[in-house]
Amino acid sequence: MAQQERAVRTRRAILATAAEVFDEVGYEAATVSEILARSGVTKGALYFHFASKEHLAQGVLLENAQVVPPVPPQHLKLQEAVDRGMLLAYRMGYDPLLRGSVRLALERSGNDSLDRSVPFDAWMRESEILLEQARTVGELQPHVDTRELAGVFVGAFAGIQLMSQAMTDRQDLCERISVLYRVLMAGVAVPSVLVQLDVSADRGARVQALVEQQGARAQGAEKAGRSFLVGQD
Repeated sequence: MAQQERAVRTRRAILATAAEVFDEVGYEAATVSEILARSGVTKGALYFHFASKEHLAQGVLLENAQVVPPVPPQHLKLQEAVDRGMLLAYRMGYDPLLRGSVRLALERSGNDSLDRSVPFDAWMRESEILLEQARTVGELQPHVDTRELAGVFVGAFAGIQLMSQAMTDRQDLCERISVLYRVLMAGVAVPSVLVQLDVSADRGARVQALVEQQGARAQGAEKAGRSFLVGQD
């Protein structure tokens, strides 16, 4: 079990380093030697997990769906949809896997066979599920098509983050995404729900704090459970 856990940690360390390099210089300019130098793992360890730079990049893209945790439940499903985007924006400020996967997804190259649709598909599926739940409980205006709206959410986010990256190196991304949601929600949420939504620029940071609190409580409960079982032996 310890050996398996070490393998998982090594794989994630390689992916995080690769994502950092991809985010900085892009897929074409990134080299396996640079990733090796930064990660501190042996060449054998890297090639045990990833056969090539292309496999590394695809691994980063696939990992994107696992980077952002589920948001805590809210009394409004539309708030959860907003929280998902705001948390994503906040974490893009520091999460190498997220930043690297986003750059890989958005850049284009004719010299590889990467499936760059992976993160977009995942984001749209998650968004559509939340939006459909919001529609079911009457939070959306009758004319809204949840699949179309999910596509707009994801596409607009991608464009806004590119603008933020170009203008401020994403320093104002949370503020820009806050504006995006304020404008979008005004056209799709029923008025009684709209006035309750929190689309503040610091919403992502507050949701991240809640996620961390939940994680700490879960770890504490798991530790207490293990201690109880040991005491029973």
